[in-house]
Amino acid sequence: MKHRIVVSAVCVFDPAGRLLTVRKRGTGMFMHPGGKPEAGETAVQAAARELGEEVGIGIDPALLQPMGVWIADAANEADTDIEATVFLAPGTWQASPSAEIAEIRWLDLAAAWPADLAPLLTDHILPALAAGPAR
Repeated sequence: MKHRIVVSAVCVFDPAGRLLTVRKRGTGMFMHPGGKPEAGETAVQAAARELGEEVGIGIDPALLQPMGVWIADAANEADTDIEATVFLAPGTWQASPSAEIAEIRWLDLAAAWPADLAPLLTDHILPALAAGPAR
């Protein structure tokens, strides 16, 4: 049986409509900013905190819009699933890597997807963004 990690993640867009992806130090896959809730934190509180810690975006948790909850293969851990509660940050943003983030990359949703995206993005989030009114 696979191990499961519960995380919160956030879709963030720049003025050009590109989606923010991040690569954590020591890993090769790009994913959403986000991470595990701390004790007593709700999913949306964790999402807002992680956004600030990882890419310097400060947002009131009440402004984050829920997109859904998905289960996907963990990008950087074998035999592990993530259960991700994903939010959308309204508006457009600028970001800079901090904490454990080694690199950020803005993803053009109209272009071909790079091969180094996390399964949560390719299997769930990018299809959901393509299918519905995103922002």
